[in-house]
Amino acid sequence: MTAPLLALGAIALWATLATLGVSLSHVPPFLLTGLALLIGSMVALPLSRFDFRQWRVPPATLALGIYGLFGYHFLLFTAFRHAPPVEANLVNYLWPLGIVVMAPLFLPGVRLGFMHVSAALLGFGGAALVILGGRTVTGGFAWGYLPALGAAFVWASYSLMTKRVRPFPTAAIGLFGLVSGVLSLACHALMEPAVRLSSRDWGLITLMGLGPLGAAFFLWDAALKRGDARHIGLLSFLTPLLSTLLLLAVRGERPSATVGIAAAMIVGGAVLGTRGR
Repeated sequence: MTAPLLALGAIALWATLATLGVSLSHVPPFLLTGLALLIGSMVALPLSRFDFRQWRVPPATLALGIYGLFGYHFLLFTAFRHAPPVEANLVNYLWPLGIVVMAPLFLPGVRLGFMHVSAALLGFGGAALVILGGRTVTGGFAWGYLPALGAAFVWASYSLMTKRVRPFPTAAIGLFGLVSGVLSLACHALMEPAVRLSSRDWGLITLMGLGPLGAAFFLWDAALKRGDARHIGLLSFLTPLLSTLLLLAVRGERPSATVGIAAAMIVGGAVLGTRGR
């Protein structure tokens, strides 16, 4: 399977996260993430044909995986607690832009051309349009924007650095998720109230774990191993667009003209970016 198709698979799964999150909004975020990551780590078992030797990675690689999966979610949830969610999410979606513009800093031999920068800015403009949904940014500065920016940097740098470390099997993502899930549950125990989950909650958490917090990470890693990080970063702007479209479909609502314009900007940016070398 080609890198763009693998990346689109991850993006499609991440697009379901908001819809699942709405249904599980009563579950404390660190508990939700911890359980979903633990479930998602089990995707590695059939992927590795139950060969745990594929989970063996150098300590530095494991640290990178924890930095990416746990660090990203920790900073993002901190941002949502201390800043308006819509604006914090907009700052968070600087990560595709970060992948594009930081690629030359992390990857030897990769250059950043005018086409890449223009495409990334166009894609971010489209993402901002669909996230804000025609609303204006309200309020002044909130310190929660800083962890949102940190989350964007962590995911962009993690994605790029996986191409710098010694090659490791994609199945090792299961170990990253397992350790990150345990750390998330530790944060839940220290920072969040205890709750009782229903059977419906467990079913939705399982779907989240197998999909956006599970298989998506494996697809993402495989895409980065095979493709150009700059092009994959541009495709990632589709995530908030597809997420919004799915939410509208579930609610029985029609997309607005704003969503259509955003779609054109994001797709146009992705096409423009493929022309850069």
